[in-house]
Amino acid sequence: MRSAPSYSFRTEWRALGTPREVSDILEDPADLPRWWPSVYLDVETLDVGDERGVGRRARLHTRGWLPYTLRWELTVTESRSPHGFSIEAKGDLAGAGTWTLEESGAWTLVTYDWNVRAEKPLLRILSPLLRPVLAANHRWAMRRGEESLALELLRRRARQAAERSRIPAPPGPARHSGTLLLLLAGAALAGFAAARRVSCSRRRRRGRWRF
Repeated sequence: MRSAPSYSFRTEWRALGTPREVSDILEDPADLPRWWPSVYLDVETLDVGDERGVGRRARLHTRGWLPYTLRWELTVTESRSPHGFSIEAKGDLAGAGTWTLEESGAWTLVTYDWNVRAEKPLLRILSPLLRPVLAANHRWAMRRGEESLALELLRRRARQAAERSRIPAPPGPARHSGTLLLLLAGAALAGFAAARRVSCSRRRRRGRWRF
């Protein structure tokens, strides 16, 4: 069986808040569908872990811009609170991720290193053809996360209900049909077939002039 395609991503955010404020938000997977709804459709807590959150487990249903969803489990393997934590993933996505939070004046610099294998059968098939598109899908999801985190920090700092009500809702899930994915796959297959034809034609021409 072909090995699952692997991806390595580094995401960098700037968040207006302390590492503790940012950490309190990121460390709670159960709250992800509320403040990051564009990506996290549903989260089920399986284990709360120890007093530092190590061993916390959650089952997640997620998506990005492309019209497919992923089901996977997250386990917290290390806590450096409030300066970050590490996770392991299994399911449609399998691998490891590390959040790092660094104070920079009134801001927190957030870095997420995500090394993951695409285990979902659909992604195993499409990755050789649509790797740049699938990588762009991840970047879209993380941009929505940075926007949503900024709004959540504003909500938590608001002192009055009237002030809180003026803060926009976080961006929701993308609205696309499965037709988009089929069109992308069709375009990639057509490009792959054209490249194969060109390659075969060049080999035939080289063979024709060989003495």
